[in-house]
Amino acid sequence: MQLKKIKNDIDMIPFNKPYCSGREQKYLEEVCHSTTMSGNGDFTKKCHRFFEEKYGFKKCLLATSGTDALEMCAMLCELKSGDEVIVPSYTFVSTALAFLREGAKVVFADSGYANPNVRAEDIEPLITPRTKVIAVVHYAGVACDMDKIMALAEKHGLLVVEDAAHSVDSFYKGKPLGGIGHLGAFSFHETKNISSGEGGMLVVNDERFIPRSEIIWEKGTNRAEFYRGMVNKYGWCDMGSSFLPSEFNAAYLWAQLEQLEDIQGKRKQIWNKYYEGLKGHIDPHMIIPELPEYATNNAHMFYLLCPSLDYRTKLIGYLKEKGIQATFHYLPLHLSAYYQDKHDGRELPNCDRYGDTLVRLPLFYELTDVEIEHIIKTIISFVDKQ
Repeated sequence: MQLKKIKNDIDMIPFNKPYCSGREQKYLEEVCHSTTMSGNGDFTKKCHRFFEEKYGFKKCLLATSGTDALEMCAMLCELKSGDEVIVPSYTFVSTALAFLREGAKVVFADSGYANPNVRAEDIEPLITPRTKVIAVVHYAGVACDMDKIMALAEKHGLLVVEDAAHSVDSFYKGKPLGGIGHLGAFSFHETKNISSGEGGMLVVNDERFIPRSEIIWEKGTNRAEFYRGMVNKYGWCDMGSSFLPSEFNAAYLWAQLEQLEDIQGKRKQIWNKYYEGLKGHIDPHMIIPELPEYATNNAHMFYLLCPSLDYRTKLIGYLKEKGIQATFHYLPLHLSAYYQDKHDGRELPNCDRYGDTLVRLPLFYELTDVEIEHIIKTIISFVDKQ
């Protein structure tokens, strides 16, 4: 079996390998010879149109990272000191950090038992008169139950921000993730299905936020209106930052978007091979993911749930010995060194469970059938030894 090399020269199937379509270099060279390198040129506009036309998003703005996209969401929510934002604890730090930067208090919600997503029934008890925003994360590209969450937000007059970092080309009851809440944020980090190395995108689904989103995006100025000929000069209008990525990032991303169907098809094939190869062979030692009826699978990741932290540690070590790089995921944010003394003390048992037991398997475009079979056989072998 042909295994890949990692830095320490040990033969290893890596956890991730960024995909290149083959067109990236051509488009990067086009940018080198263009008059626009700093952003908002032809490739930026192509990317915006792609998402707006394919998924019906009202307004898309590329960003330098998914973190920056979330920070724009938080700025658009116009939070004040003392306002509260409900955030899943089992997520990357950026989901919470974006709102903390605006002076809000983060209130962490537990995950559901069936998957790491938050549920409306766990969110509602956390709502107070100070709550302004519900942030949801569609973990592994699998949708939260958005009908219930949006109904809850409407009932209490709250905004909903979708952290759709994992969720490109994934749907809830036919609606694209990132396009259901008032605002959405995507990531195009190298670990995501579609990548620009590092990058992200703000999605505005509520028209009242569109004018200000462009100003925030352009360092607090109305330069976007100026370039469209809507004003004869531009100046400083509001708060903002340098969220707009270079045209090089957009060109790289465009090369990937042109191959979206191919990339997604291959990733889904890999996900299904894992599912079919492991289901019924590792029960009851480990749990494999199951999709809710309302959600689609974009094959962002394939994970397993182990019975304990010790079991997971042994599994990851065993896989490494056999040339397979698997990894765990988030430390729940309420247990983090930065926030544990700020948390209100509530126990979040499902978050703790995922933090201790979830392990992610390699999943990337160039993963071969031989490698997948090796990974599956190795996991089954480990389970049989327990």
